[in-house]
Amino acid sequence: MPAKATTFRTLSQPVSSEFKEKGSRFIAFAYPIRSVSEVKPYVDALRQEHHKARHWCYAYRLGVDGNQFRANDDGEPSGSAGRPILGQIDSANLTDVLVVVVRYFGGTLLGVPGLIHAYKSATAEALAIAEVVEKNIEKAVCLRCDYPALSDAIRIAKTHEADIIRQDLQLDCLLYIRIPLARYQECLAAWAETRAITIMEEAISQDEE
Repeated sequence: MPAKATTFRTLSQPVSSEFKEKGSRFIAFAYPIRSVSEVKPYVDALRQEHHKARHWCYAYRLGVDGNQFRANDDGEPSGSAGRPILGQIDSANLTDVLVVVVRYFGGTLLGVPGLIHAYKSATAEALAIAEVVEKNIEKAVCLRCDYPALSDAIRIAKTHEADIIRQDLQLDCLLYIRIPLARYQECLAAWAETRAITIMEEAISQDEE
């Protein structure tokens, strides 16, 4: 049985590239994203910036299991834009990525095969020049402890390269933490060993970061 992946591939920063086909311009913009809530602002900004364009087609893939995705043709024939864009994201083995392709119509109809080729090529060119980074897959937990144990909780988190996302320090201490999957079990074991820290495994929304 293959080992479970502990990292994923995404983009380090936004990038853009242009592809031309029979007078039409296809400008691909690729962005690293962490949640669906980031998609609309990027698309809306491009609609405003490129208000004379004809189409603003996009696709995204989110999550280490890849189960969050969307392909939008924005008025192009069904399957001729969003799917080819998503296909290139998947071919590059990327996630947490949004690609928007802005099309300026050049006066010549390309047909469905031509559109598929153009959207695919524009996306492929942008991703080819993008810097790809490998990031840790992380798992989220919430810790509860009294104040005397807080320093131990934080020390153990740092030792295992875990990120403290949020702290709620009132009558007792609540810490919301993301732990690299590769260090997850040993980190939990270290907290449990203190006998002063309660571990509550729970998902933390990406929008909370």
